[in-house]
Amino acid sequence: MPRFRLTLEYDGSNFAGWQRQAGQPSVQQALEDAVQAMSGQNVDTIVAGRTDAGVHARGQVVHFDLDRDRDRDFTPDRLRDGLNFYLREARVAVLDAAIVDAEFSARLSATARHYLYRILNRRPPPGLEAGRVWHVPVALDADAMHRAAQALVGHHDFTSFRSSECQAKSPLRTMDAVAVTRSGEEVHVTVRSRSFLHNQVRIMVGTLKLVGEGRWSADDVRVALEKCERSAAGPTAPPDGLYLMRVDY
Repeated sequence: MPRFRLTLEYDGSNFAGWQRQAGQPSVQQALEDAVQAMSGQNVDTIVAGRTDAGVHARGQVVHFDLDRDRDRDFTPDRLRDGLNFYLREARVAVLDAAIVDAEFSARLSATARHYLYRILNRRPPPGLEAGRVWHVPVALDADAMHRAAQALVGHHDFTSFRSSECQAKSPLRTMDAVAVTRSGEEVHVTVRSRSFLHNQVRIMVGTLKLVGEGRWSADDVRVALEKCERSAAGPTAPPDGLYLMRVDY
């Protein structure tokens, strides 16, 4: 029974997140329903990152096992194109499909996950990008945000930067890189780590926004990290601007 690896792109605006939830649309359900419609088989998908409601992906990775013997012409290209046919109204696209070793796991084999957070930093609200950026009308100092973000790089207890509903056994995580740059009217926050806590990136962005506004200093970010209390950090940024960009293996 071959194991297939897919790379997905999706708009999370109309989904309650990746994971199946009773009575609510999810990316997982849309994909698994498409597989069933195409192949007649029910599969259990394993994903690299369980994105929350409203969070987008440009390079999500998922794997599942499929009985290809039931259709010997079931090639990766045919799988990609067939799934895209059934997903055409869901705003989910399969960018790539491949057969991988049976030991491959989209979740456990990952060595790094890359996220991008987009802030639209201008006075007028978004027209075309509504739901895909966080609109912040107050001027932000991206350079100051970047300097403050370096306090978050490395191995730390990120209790201050995780949701109270986070179910991870340990708050310890290693941030390989955190960068803030300006691109025209947008401020981009990019983060790389092997794994993240629930809402960690969004809380980091919400905290760095305070620095960009001049309300916090870089030292305030360091102190918030050291306090290991959720109340010590800034607010949780909305999901609109968050994208899972790539997963490394």
